[in-house]
This record gives sequence, C-alpha cells and structure tokens, in this order.
Amino acid sequence: MAVHRKSRQRPLGGNTARTAFTLALAGAATATAFDGTGQAEPQLTTAQVNAKVDKLYQEAETATEKYNGAQEKATAAERTLRTLRDEAARKEEKLNAAREELGSMAAAQYRDGGLDPAVQLALSDRPDTFLDNASFAERAGDRQSAAVTRVRRQLREIEQLRGAARVELSSLKTRQAELQKHKKTITGKLDTARRLLSRLSAADRARVEADPTAGRPGDHASRTTPGARESLRAPSGSTDTPAPNSRASTAVSFAYSKLGSPYVWGATGPDSFDCSGLMLAAYRSAGVSLPRTTYAQIGAGQRVSRAELLPGDLVFFYSGISHVGLYIGNGQMIHAPNPSAPVRVAPIDEMPFAGATRVV
Repeated sequence: MAVHRKSRQRPLGGNTARTAFTLALAGAATATAFDGTGQAEPQLTTAQVNAKVDKLYQEAETATEKYNGAQEKATAAERTLRTLRDEAARKEEKLNAAREELGSMAAAQYRDGGLDPAVQLALSDRPDTFLDNASFAERAGDRQSAAVTRVRRQLREIEQLRGAARVELSSLKTRQAELQKHKKTITGKLDTARRLLSRLSAADRARVEADPTAGRPGDHASRTTPGARESLRAPSGSTDTPAPNSRASTAVSFAYSKLGSPYVWGATGPDSFDCSGLMLAAYRSAGVSLPRTTYAQIGAGQRVSRAELLPGDLVFFYSGISHVGLYIGNGQMIHAPNPSAPVRVAPIDEMPFAGATRVV
C-alpha cells in the first residue's frame, strides 16, 4: 500500500513572496474598488455615472432631512434649556431676598436675648406695653415660619428646574451628536458624487450637471436646464388652473421668484435652499408656518391624490418621503433638486411619487 505523506509547505521567499504580496494587494483592490482610495476604478459610461450620482444625491437628501429634523430638535432643546436657566436665575434672586429677610429676623431674635415671655412680663415696668410687644413678637414668629417655608419651597423649585435643565442638556448633546453624524454622511455622499463626476469629460459633466437625466434611457424632453431662466419662469405647457387659495398662490409666486437659486443642504433662504427649505420659505412668505422636514411637511395639511393636484400643493417623492416640490400645474413642479442643479421647474413624474398635501 502506498503511503501518502502530507507535503510540507515551505516558507515563501524572494520572487515567490513578492508575487504573493502583489496578488494579495490586487485582490484587496478589487474587493474595495469603489469605496477605497487609490485603486484603479472601472471606466463608467455617462449613464452609469449619472445613475450612481443620482443615488448618492438621494441618499444625501435623506440624510439632509434627518439633519434638518435633528437641527430643529436641537434648536428647541436650546430654547427650552435657556428658558429653564432664566427661570432658575429669577427664582434664585427671590430665594436670596427671602434668605436675607430670614437672616434679619434671626439677628433680631439674637439681640433680644431670647428670654421667656413670662420672665419678660415679670420684669417689665409697663406690662400693658409689653403685652402689645408680645403680640407683635408672636406675629413676627409666624412671619419667620412663613419665610422658612417660602425658602424651602423655592429651594425645591430651583432644584426641579436644575434637574429639568440637566435632562434638556443631555437631550441637546444627543441632538448635536446626531447632527454631526448626519453631516458626515451628507458630506461623504456629496464628495463621492463629485469624484464620480470628475471622471467624466468636461462636456459629459456639463450635460449631467445641466440635466441629471442626460444619458439615461427614457430621457424627459421637458426637463429644463438651469441656464434657460426665461423658460423656467414660464414653462411650456403651464396651466391656467388657479391655486385653491391666496396662500397657495403667494407660495407659487415666491417659488417662481427663486428659480435659479442654488441648492445648499440645510438652507431655508433667502438666496439658497434645500428641497424642504424651499417649501418652508415659500409658505412663510404667505404667512404660513410649515414644519422643517419633508416627513413632517407631508402631514401639515390635507392629503390629496395625484389626480386632485392644484397649484401650491406639496408633492412628495420616494418611499422615505425624502424629497418635496411645489406643484404649479400641468404635471409640473418647482423644486430644489440637488447640489448639481439650482431651483428649477421639472415634471413630477421624473421621481417616484409618494403623495401630496394641500396646505390649508
């Protein structure tokens, strides 16, 4: 019977070791080709770059809305914390006054020697005057007791305020940590999108930035480029359907006046906007206060179907309600798309429709 011996592995050395090391590096580069740095990336077509950039912008916008929500909560926490601290300071002033009053009473008692009232009556040259003074002392004792009670109550109130302030401070720190996390996500997505766009030729990059549907199957012919300012102001096929109320009409007029304004995440105007920031500013111009985020704005009015849309309605997109535009009629909206495109007119069917709300 043949005996099979396990072959002994020899340590790698010289050219063999270098070859193995080179192969390992190549494998690592392949495994992390997109997310790493310094690797050779596959050549992408304009359509592929556009699709990846679109996805990155959508993910960045989702993070932007989370950032906006955390910012709103952080602002509220700061406001509450400031109110609590101001109230605690006012109560401490009252406490100090009450303590001074109590100290004056204690000093007066000390000066009087604290003699028993019966002894003081026996030693008094004028018992009738003493009795009047004794009555006053009794009232002073009642006042002192009330002062002590008042001080104790104020101490409890101040401690409660300080406890509430500690809770609010903890909440604020949590919100600030969320802000940093979402900011890091946003900037990371946008940086990746910029790197992808930089791999295109100048002409292709200009086409994608001017029209994000460029190079994509089923290109929307009605998409408007940022340079066509006049066509943005009066898009072809616009409708004469009136807005349902004066507030909606004012919001639409405001949105038209901001066409061409740059997209800046977290911005609510007056010169730059993100998607929900534009809606906030448009209705603020009409005297209506909207929530800050897309996922709160969708609940800020009466829900309407796509078939019921009227100018001024808010139209929302994607399953996570991460994008919003202002409907202007005839299937068109004004929205702040992403960092590669300014505020513009676009068809509402260029993104997955998620719902609509009429601000009332």
